[in-house]
Amino acid sequence: MAGDDDKSLLIGLLTPTSQNDCKSRPKRRRFRRCRSAPLAEFVPGEINGTNEAQSPPRSESVLDSIHPNFRRVIIYLIFYLAIGTICFYLVMDQIRGEKTDGVLDSVYFCIVTMTTVGYGDLVPNSTATKLLASVFVFSGMALVGLTLSRGADYLVEKQEILLIKALHMREKLSPTEVLQEMETNKVRYKCFTTMAILAVLFAAGTVFLATVEKLNVVDAFYCVCSTITTLGYGDKSFSTKAGRVFAVFWILTSTICLAQLLCYIAELNTESRQKAVVEYVLTKKMTNVDLEAADVDADGTVGAAEFIIYKLKEMGKINQEDISLLLEEFENLDVDQSGTLSTCDLMLAQSGPTTP
Repeated sequence: MAGDDDKSLLIGLLTPTSQNDCKSRPKRRRFRRCRSAPLAEFVPGEINGTNEAQSPPRSESVLDSIHPNFRRVIIYLIFYLAIGTICFYLVMDQIRGEKTDGVLDSVYFCIVTMTTVGYGDLVPNSTATKLLASVFVFSGMALVGLTLSRGADYLVEKQEILLIKALHMREKLSPTEVLQEMETNKVRYKCFTTMAILAVLFAAGTVFLATVEKLNVVDAFYCVCSTITTLGYGDKSFSTKAGRVFAVFWILTSTICLAQLLCYIAELNTESRQKAVVEYVLTKKMTNVDLEAADVDADGTVGAAEFIIYKLKEMGKINQEDISLLLEEFENLDVDQSGTLSTCDLMLAQSGPTTP
């Protein structure tokens, strides 16, 4: 059976035999940290506020200097708005409502459609425009969900550095300490940063609607809330030319910011529950039943590797399927079937089967 094969192979890994005939072995194996580490997303130069070049400077275009996430967002957004603006501009006479400028109204209608705000101040009034709006609302939602949220997430992560420095203003943190702090409380800092950005957007929208659109403070705040939450009742909206120019940027930014905040809150809740499970597993007393379950090779004792695997499974960080996949990969790399990996094994595995 496959389960028995996995178990026997796991036993072999936990009690490996040496490939060379050794007369003496250390009584205790020490498990050390892996010398390799994931590549940090932020290099020390970015954290220190400097841009230290590691290689000779070379000429770059504007797009090359932009992060890949933002580059993709800009390309997709320009492509979407360009097609949408051209299409809705050509059928603008079939759209009823308050109009200010043909091109501006087309861009404004694209933004209101893709963010599902839908004020109702511009409404398709023919079969062709209704079908066109239906296509653009679904494609716009996909663009927001799959692409724009990545750019927003990257922007929030960039602001995390400033937030951490502000919270530890009196402490001199090295780039490594900043990265460690970000990794430890990553989701929490994202929530704080997004809340701060959203508060700024709330204030900017309210002030703009009160001063430019001439709404009272309550109506302006009410319009901001109905817009950011994409309710879009339609009784209050942007009706002036300057207002719609502002709305093109503000609606897109604020709606995505709120969506990101809700995602971060859900992620923070999940992370808190995972930490609670880990704390429970680490503080729980080991019983004879646990000892028997962790004893893979059934020798009456539990080694360090057996203990770690058992605890990780209890924490929910790995499962038997993950272990089976890793064991299968190990078996493929262990060409000489010795139960251990060596440079020779890796060379033979990478060279592949040889043909006579």
